[in-house]
Amino acid sequence: MTRSVESIDSTLPASDVVPLRVAVRAWFSISLRTFGGPAGQIAVMHRDLVDERRWIGEQRFLHALSYCTLLPGPEAQQLAIYLGWLLNGTIGGLIAGILFVLPGYIALMGLSAIYAQWGDTTAIAAVFAGIGPAVLAIVVQAVFRVGKRALKNGVLLAISIGALMALALFRVPFPVVIVVAALIGFVSNRFRPDLYAVKATAATDAPPPLIDDDALHGERPSLARAVKVTVVGLVLLGVPTLIVAIVFGRHHVLTQQGLFFTGTAFVTFGGAYAVLAFVAQRAVEVYQWLLPGEMIHGLALAETTPGPLIMVVQFVAFLGAFRNPGTLNPWVAGITGATLVVWVTFVPCFLLVFLGAPHVEGLRNNRQISAALTAITAAVVGVIANLSLYFAMHTLFSETKDLRSGPLRVEFPVWSSIKVQAVIICALAFYLTFRRKLSVLWVLAICGVCGAALYLVMGSSA
Repeated sequence: MTRSVESIDSTLPASDVVPLRVAVRAWFSISLRTFGGPAGQIAVMHRDLVDERRWIGEQRFLHALSYCTLLPGPEAQQLAIYLGWLLNGTIGGLIAGILFVLPGYIALMGLSAIYAQWGDTTAIAAVFAGIGPAVLAIVVQAVFRVGKRALKNGVLLAISIGALMALALFRVPFPVVIVVAALIGFVSNRFRPDLYAVKATAATDAPPPLIDDDALHGERPSLARAVKVTVVGLVLLGVPTLIVAIVFGRHHVLTQQGLFFTGTAFVTFGGAYAVLAFVAQRAVEVYQWLLPGEMIHGLALAETTPGPLIMVVQFVAFLGAFRNPGTLNPWVAGITGATLVVWVTFVPCFLLVFLGAPHVEGLRNNRQISAALTAITAAVVGVIANLSLYFAMHTLFSETKDLRSGPLRVEFPVWSSIKVQAVIICALAFYLTFRRKLSVLWVLAICGVCGAALYLVMGSSA
């Protein structure tokens, strides 16, 4: 990026900070490199916008990230909307958020169609025998990545462990875990503010960012603006599902998917990894849109495409509608269901960011709020760890049992049902991920080849 763009006066309105055509090219470039889950996607944006282009200040970036972590839904995509809004106002947020999703939507639609048509063939089953167990190592890596950044002391570590236990042992709902973590941070900051203090970043010779940590940018909050954003957002969110319900009835799979994922978009906190355990349980056990192993296959496909991992809901919706099309052609039902679910999943992201960003901008120096956001981030580590346990149960074992004792509802593996192939590939994935430090795509490719070879040699029952 040339200095002629970087030297624009930072006192200008947000829509004039960076020329829109320059911002569009930047966001398109970022959208093609958003592999590896939220940790990798956030790293790409940080490197591009903070370190290289110098458009956003470090603390401004982290403050936006903390707010997006607090919201339900994929924090990386919400962060893109927020940063796009800072740089180019509402139109910038729309462009950044849409481009963040679009490449993955196109790619995963094609992969979902291939899976729906040929997923039960030997070739596809052999490939997923390798990439399914590899996903477990990738999720565990996400626990360590986020934990390294978020768990800065014993209190934050205790919040993370508490979140894990609440979810794994007591099945406490996600929103309750997040609210309790926020309250702990908010209250404890009054007595130990040092636990949540942000360390100053080291001085560098890099030029100052266009939007530094203290500059005021973006639209000012107002009641009229809040009402306008809320009305427009809710209309855009609700109309497609309403049309589907009127045309096909409330019991049709498309209506069920629209309603379920609309509700999910507002109550699932902690990003994609945190959401997936809840979605998997409902999609598999309640609606029976797919099998437990297929949920892991969908996550593996989402890992191989750019964009948020929550795009796995597109795969879930495609299979559910394809297999239960009613009077529709299966392909029409699958594409319609996948598109509808993507719509209701991401429209709330735009709504919540546009609604809250002006208010959050005024709270950048509020230490109580910052402490609550920090505690929430710590709880998210425990939420992701819970997801890794869920995947481990259904990846490494063909059978599990649920032991109930009082309030505890703990799922245990049946050790006689261990999958030897899955354990071998999982061990390979951990080696490639943690020792060799290969990228997600390389890990999935190598494990896919090795898993297919084992599947063909040992058979599907090993």
